Amino acid sequence: MRLDLTAIPQLARNLSRLAEIARTLTKYGLAGWLARLDPTSVRRWAARTEVGRLSEASHEARIRLALTDLGTTFIKFGQVLSTRPDLVGATLAGELSELQGNVPADRYEVTRQTVEDELKRPVAELFASFEPTPLASASIGQVHRATLHDGRAVVVKVQHPGIARRVADDLAILSELALLVEQFLPDLRVYRPAAVVAEFHRVLIRELDFCREARHLQMFRQAFAEDPGVCVPAPFPAFSSSRVLTMEYLDGIPFTHLDRVRKAGGNLDDLARRGARIFLAMIFRDGFFHADPHPGNILYIPPSPVCPEGAIGLLDVGMVGRLDARLRERIERTVGAVIQRDAATVTDLVIQVGEAPARLDTAAMEAEVAEQLAFYWGMPLDQFQLGVALNDLTDAIRRYRVMLPPPLAMLLRVLVILEGTGRLLSPRFNLVELLEPYKRTLILKKLSPRRLVRQMLAGVQDWDDLLRGLPRQIGVMLRMLQRQEMGVQLIHQHLEPSVNRLVFGLLVSALFLGSAMMWAAKAPPLMWDVSVFGFFGCVMGCVLGFHLFRAIQHSGKLEDRE
Repeated sequence: MRLDLTAIPQLARNLSRLAEIARTLTKYGLAGWLARLDPTSVRRWAARTEVGRLSEASHEARIRLALTDLGTTFIKFGQVLSTRPDLVGATLAGELSELQGNVPADRYEVTRQTVEDELKRPVAELFASFEPTPLASASIGQVHRATLHDGRAVVVKVQHPGIARRVADDLAILSELALLVEQFLPDLRVYRPAAVVAEFHRVLIRELDFCREARHLQMFRQAFAEDPGVCVPAPFPAFSSSRVLTMEYLDGIPFTHLDRVRKAGGNLDDLARRGARIFLAMIFRDGFFHADPHPGNILYIPPSPVCPEGAIGLLDVGMVGRLDARLRERIERTVGAVIQRDAATVTDLVIQVGEAPARLDTAAMEAEVAEQLAFYWGMPLDQFQLGVALNDLTDAIRRYRVMLPPPLAMLLRVLVILEGTGRLLSPRFNLVELLEPYKRTLILKKLSPRRLVRQMLAGVQDWDDLLRGLPRQIGVMLRMLQRQEMGVQLIHQHLEPSVNRLVFGLLVSALFLGSAMMWAAKAPPLMWDVSVFGFFGCVMGCVLGFHLFRAIQHSGKLEDRE
C-alpha cells in the first residue's frame, strides 16, 4: 500500500479530535461498531477508559446525547439525519429532531471583533445600540439585539470564531469513517454512508454561509408579499456578510409558550390551521419550503391594523427544501394514485423517485403498500393521523432499502412535524382536512388544458432541438468515420458453444446424408445386398445426432463437461 505523505499533517491534526469522538461514543455505549473495524486495539483502549455507560437511556437517546457532546458538526449531522427516516427509521429520526445546538456564548469582545472584521467598520458606526448579552447561542452562531441608526430594531446573527475550521476537520473525519464503514461493514454499505456524508457536507457548508440564509429570507418574503398574515424578517445586506447576518426583529411569541400566545389574543385552533396552510402553500405552490417547522421557529405576532387576527412569523430559514418540476410532478402522480388506491402505481413511483437495490422484491413491497392503503382508506378523519401513516410508509421504504432523494425525505419530515406542531396547538387539528383542497387542485391541474398545451409545446421544443442538432451530429459522426475514430464493437457471451453445435450438426448431417446415398446406391462392399459403409454411416449419424440433441437439452454445449 502506498503512503500518501501529504495526508500526514491532516491526520496528525485530527488525531486528538478522532480520539475525542471515540471516547464520546464509548461513554454512551455506541462504540460497538468500532470493535468490528479493529477488535484488538479498540477493546484494549475501551478497557482502559473509566467512563460509565448510560444504560438506562434508550439507544436512540444515547445517540442524540453523544452527538450533542461532540459539538456543532455532529449536532448538524444529527439534524440532517432526522430528515431521513427512510435511512435511520422513524424512531431515531424523531429523537434526532430534538437536537438543540445550545452552546456557551462567546464573550462580547470576541463577537464585536467578528462583526467589525466582517463589516469593516466599528460596531458604534454600524449600530446605534448593540446588546452585549445574546438572546440565544446555538451551535453555529449567537444572536444579539441591536438598533440601526434610523431607529429600526434588528437582530444580528454572528458566527462563532473558528467554527469553519472545526467543521472542516470534523467533515474530513466523517468522510474517512464513512469510507471505512463501506469497506468493512457490508450490511451498512447499502445505505451509502459516503454519499450521505457528501450530501451532509454540501448542506452544512451552505448553512455556514449566512448570505444564503439572507437570500432565503428574500425569497420567502417575495412568496408571501401579498399575505399580511405571514411575517418573514427582512434582511439588511449592507449590514451582513457570510459570517454576520442582520435582519428585522420580529416582536412575537414563540409557539412553545402557548399560554402567552393565548393571553395575547391568539386563537390556537385558527393559528394551527393558518400555519399549516402557509407551509402547504410553500410545498404545493412554490416548491420551496421551510424545512424545520418546529414550534420554536414559529411566532405569534399580536394583532395590528394590517392583520387584525394576528400574524404568523417564520424564523431560522437556514435549512430549506426545494422540489424541482419533475419531482413535483411525480409527487402529484403519487397523490393521485393514493386517492385511487393504486398500490402498483404508488410502488412504481417510489422506485422511480428513489434508488432501489438491485434485488428489490417489488411484489412484496407492493403488497405492503396495498395493505397500508387498505388500512387507512375510509378511516374517519378524527382518527386518522398523517404523521403515523407517513412513518409507516418510510419504515416500509427503509425495510426494502429504497433511498429517497433528500428533498422528498425532507418533505415527509416537514409534514410529520407540521402535524405534530398543529396538534400541539389544537388537539382537534387534522392536516388531512387541509390537504383535501390540494388533492382536488392536483387532479384539476392534471386535467388542465393549459397544462396539456404546455406539455405539447415542451414536446415540440424537444423535437425542434433534436432536428436542429441532427445535421451537426451527423456531420460529427461522418468526420469521425473519415478519421477512423469510430468503430463498432460487438460483445458476445457464450457464442462458442453455439458455433460448436452448428459445425457439429453440419458434419453429422453430411455424414448421414452421404451414408444414406451410399446405402441407396448399394455402393460396395455389400453384405446381404446392403452397402456396409452406407449402413454404418447412417447408424453413426443417428448416434451422433442423438448425442447432440441430448447435449443441447442438458447444457447447450456438445459435452456436459464443457
